[in-house]
Amino acid sequence: MISFKGAQHPKSVILCAVYFYVRFPVSYRDLAGIMAERGVDLDHATLNRWVEKYAGVIAEEAHRRKSPTGRSWRMDETYVKIKGKWTYLYRAIDKKGETLDFILSERRDEAAATAFFVKAIGKNGWPDKVVIDKSGSNTAGLFNMNCLLVMCGWCWLISVRRTKYLNNIVEQDHRFIKKLTRPMQTFKSFNSAAATLAGIEVAHMIRKGQFDQSQQSGFAQFAALAG
Repeated sequence: MISFKGAQHPKSVILCAVYFYVRFPVSYRDLAGIMAERGVDLDHATLNRWVEKYAGVIAEEAHRRKSPTGRSWRMDETYVKIKGKWTYLYRAIDKKGETLDFILSERRDEAAATAFFVKAIGKNGWPDKVVIDKSGSNTAGLFNMNCLLVMCGWCWLISVRRTKYLNNIVEQDHRFIKKLTRPMQTFKSFNSAAATLAGIEVAHMIRKGQFDQSQQSGFAQFAALAG
């Protein structure tokens, strides 16, 4: 259960604000207006602080509660601007389109790709196959994972396919993320971007029906993740 101790507003108000920001294409100015219509007077700094504080921890809980995913992965990265500079959001979904994992990185290289695969495998188990584009860094990251399997004595390796048309599904999946980040313009810090993107990914997972409470409203599912 996520602690809201010390918060000056009720838990329901905080969660409502965070959910609206990560689910719909609104700016903090728009969100402040929405909350004012509900009788809650908030400034931009408070809304930003809530998103930074709670979106990431809700995403961690979402990883623990999401339904099991497939072992045939589609992996790709998209671009996110932070303080005027491009960073890279690594993402993976299974062949049915369900979100596996994501990580924001300041670099697009072998180390970043390896870190992503370590995180994704740690939370989802080993895949049978991973489809990527022709990125050399992603290929190198998977090579490192296969080396680890060999060192551990496993008799099978991850099948790596570098086929662009098979990766169209994850490229299409990027669109939901880009749609929501566009009104936000550029992020002011890496931590703020990472937390916000984590919240957006959770909202996207809810939209896909990746939790057992899919019969509930999106907000109800989001609030349930906070305990």
